[in-house]
Amino acid sequence: MKATQELRALSATELQNRLKEFKKELLKLRVEVGAGSGSTSAGKVKRTKKNIARVLTILNEKEGHQ
Repeated sequence: MKATQELRALSATELQNRLKEFKKELLKLRVEVGAGSGSTSAGKVKRTKKNIARVLTILNEKEGHQ
């Protein structure tokens, strides 16, 4: 809940920047998993994907209200 509330407080441009950060992080995690690095947990990948979905949802809501 806390993460969602923090994201809702951001402007559209800040959300776009946060989305780029999450996508870069997801790419990095996928490369680590593909390389067989055992230090990357599957939970981190899942959380990052959920964060991307949260940002996209909030962006779509903000676009609909404008």
